[in-house]
Amino acid sequence: MRIEKLTENAISLLKNLIETQSFSTEEHNTAKLIEGWFIENEIPFKRTKNNIWATNKHFDESKPTLLLNSHHDTVHPNSAYTKDPLKAIVEDGKLYGLGSNDAGGCLVSLIATFTNFYAQENLKYNLVIVASAEEENSGPDGLNSMLAIIPDIDVAIVGEPTLMNLAVAEKGLVVFDAVVEGTPSHAAHPNNNNAIYNTIEVLQWFKDFKFDKPSVALGDVKMTVTQINAGKQHNVVPAHVDLVVDVRVNDAYSNKEIADILQEKSPCTKITPRSLRLNSSSISTNHDLVKAGIAMGRATYGSPTLSDQSVLSCQSLKLGPGDSTRSHSADEFIYLSEIEEGIKIYVELLNRVIV
Repeated sequence: MRIEKLTENAISLLKNLIETQSFSTEEHNTAKLIEGWFIENEIPFKRTKNNIWATNKHFDESKPTLLLNSHHDTVHPNSAYTKDPLKAIVEDGKLYGLGSNDAGGCLVSLIATFTNFYAQENLKYNLVIVASAEEENSGPDGLNSMLAIIPDIDVAIVGEPTLMNLAVAEKGLVVFDAVVEGTPSHAAHPNNNNAIYNTIEVLQWFKDFKFDKPSVALGDVKMTVTQINAGKQHNVVPAHVDLVVDVRVNDAYSNKEIADILQEKSPCTKITPRSLRLNSSSISTNHDLVKAGIAMGRATYGSPTLSDQSVLSCQSLKLGPGDSTRSHSADEFIYLSEIEEGIKIYVELLNRVIV
């Protein structure tokens, strides 16, 4: 099938995806739409919960394997929408709708790209595509659950909106629950160990603390206190203050190293990571995918936002049509021209690397 026809069909699929509710964990109907693409193109596929996956026709276990991945779940629309978020509306070359930019445009572009290469013989890499669920909520039944099911992966392209530039590194994430303790008392009595007042110095420590190791691609680790909670009534000094700390981790640290540092140095009574699995990720700038992208005039950068790259242990490149700044915004949209360009760039990139 010609690229122009693949592109036309991909845009049609995206319109149908937009008009089908697919909040995280509720992707069963969009999974059916993606199944329909593979059935129509006579490509065998498998479904694991709401994840749809397939391999190229001439899969050869002796060759390295390239994963193509993006997700079909969405966040809930925010209250500032002026258009129906579940209606695919085309105006002035823009396709509006929930999930159009994050990450529907990337997903359908990768599906079209996989379809283009599916039946080709003598590829240097095997191809595996996974249209995954539960990315937006980092849920247990998304791409992370597929890694023990699909063939072993050597390198991945993760479709997220990057304006088709090469995100060669991505920050990881660790969320910490912290506790600052004090002495509970009646508000009318003297108390030199007020947990809320104790928190003032703790907050200043989090504001001032710097991790030693910067990253060329990702800069410094960024640590932010994002939530604080204490007390149940006006006349009782609480026994403790609860904090939530968001840490965006560069590729100079493992998540465990960050946890060890904070548990050793932070002035909290207790600080506990919720999970250590959302790691930073990167790909060598000497990898053939990156070198080919640079040769095509694409810029490289480090991404501060989290994606399903965080669950991969192999090298991975984040690359896709659309603009990350539009993600989760009111009246989300993607330019139709971005999808057209995205498919062309994906296909040319793979032609340079796997053919």
